[in-house]
Amino acid sequence: MNGCSHLQHFMREEEGLKTYELLHGVFVISGSDERRQAKVINAFCHVCDKRDFFLHVCMHCTFFGCSQHIREHTKNKKHTFSMDISYGQVHCSQCGDYIYDEQLDSIARANALQGDSVKKFVLELVWPRLHVEDKDWCNKTEKMVIDKTTHIGLRGLLNLGSTCFMNCVVQAMTHTPVLRDYFFTEHHQCGGKCLITNLFRDFYTGEKTPLVLNEFLHLIWTQARHLAGYEQQDAHEFFIATLDVFHRHCSATLPAQPNSSANKVYRCSCIIDQVFTGSLQSDVVCQKCNGVSTTIDPMWDYSLDLIPSVTDGSLPSSLEDCLERFTGAEILGSNSKIFCESCQSYQESTKQFTMRTLPVVLCFHLKRFQHLNDLEKKVSTKIKFPELLDMTPFMTKQKNDTILHLQLPYDNKYMLFAVINHVGTSINAGHYISYIRYQDRFWYKCDDLIISEAGIDEVLQSEGYLLFYHKYCLEYR
Repeated sequence: MNGCSHLQHFMREEEGLKTYELLHGVFVISGSDERRQAKVINAFCHVCDKRDFFLHVCMHCTFFGCSQHIREHTKNKKHTFSMDISYGQVHCSQCGDYIYDEQLDSIARANALQGDSVKKFVLELVWPRLHVEDKDWCNKTEKMVIDKTTHIGLRGLLNLGSTCFMNCVVQAMTHTPVLRDYFFTEHHQCGGKCLITNLFRDFYTGEKTPLVLNEFLHLIWTQARHLAGYEQQDAHEFFIATLDVFHRHCSATLPAQPNSSANKVYRCSCIIDQVFTGSLQSDVVCQKCNGVSTTIDPMWDYSLDLIPSVTDGSLPSSLEDCLERFTGAEILGSNSKIFCESCQSYQESTKQFTMRTLPVVLCFHLKRFQHLNDLEKKVSTKIKFPELLDMTPFMTKQKNDTILHLQLPYDNKYMLFAVINHVGTSINAGHYISYIRYQDRFWYKCDDLIISEAGIDEVLQSEGYLLFYHKYCLEYR
């Protein structure tokens, strides 16, 4: 609801805006190690110890409660406001409803873009439930902290002879926030000689000299032999090969899972699949009986066509245009009849793809290279892509969509964090560069060993070949 009168008093008399900014920055955005640690320590119901999906924090004290116990708390303590720590929505116990306020919404958006603005000392002052050993954890000298005065994590890569395609992919992977954080934690245990773990750590040592990735290149060569050799390769193929190598490495450290042979990638719980795997739904509709045949497949990335439309010959001009084409219904025609189980005969049908589930990281591959009769052509069509992307229009429509979207306003929104571009006219001739987002607000251009500042306008006006988007609002569990 809009215009809660109780909220105005709370913001005016009890510094409610400052309280909301702190709680939202720490427990909803959780953009730094300190805030994630504070969330892990505090974010459970203080009555039943549940880490419920709809966990709330009281905005008048430091009480956390599940959906049942937060209501009891606000009633018994006569506390009016609580905040859902999954999405930052504020509930008024006197109104008996979630409320909307433009000032709170503005703070939420600012926190999302400037997630490192809440300092560690604030956590130590405000949250008395932090235990002594947990405070000691925050002060460990060996713990890596990235602050605003350093450029730790920005490191050039030596070109080993037409290996710019590898350098760009590695820059994007090592600056994927949730993936980077995982390889710095104890959750990933593969010993001190783990090449993949060391790859991430080498970026964040503070060293300024360019890295030489000869061992990593050799690892990919041995695992994906079609990429072996010193000629120029396709960055998209290398990205998929790298994901596969990471996936096999990470899944090998997990306990054996039952039925892992069937639909292996989809069932895997390794960090790669948790971060990159979404699912694509394909619906084939019989034009005679309207019967629907549905299949769901796991997806690591989405390849989008840039060719003229079959219906009107127009070219896509934006990422949203490409996605509308990708998820639009396609008439298969009389030459591509599909067997209908209901009709027990081959019938003309329509086919439509939609996004069933979305991953933490979305990767879009704009298909700029066409192969026709052994000839190769690059499509240099300008494609606009946004910094903030809403995937809601391209999702599979489900019966409870309306209810969900009222409760989960940021669930399908993504923030751009890396772009890989190809400069040149052919896949076998040209050069790859990448742009990566750094500390939420800054962009840098990575051109092999040269790292230089870039503005968001430069990024958004670039050609675009591989686009990487990170979930705008991510719930850590």
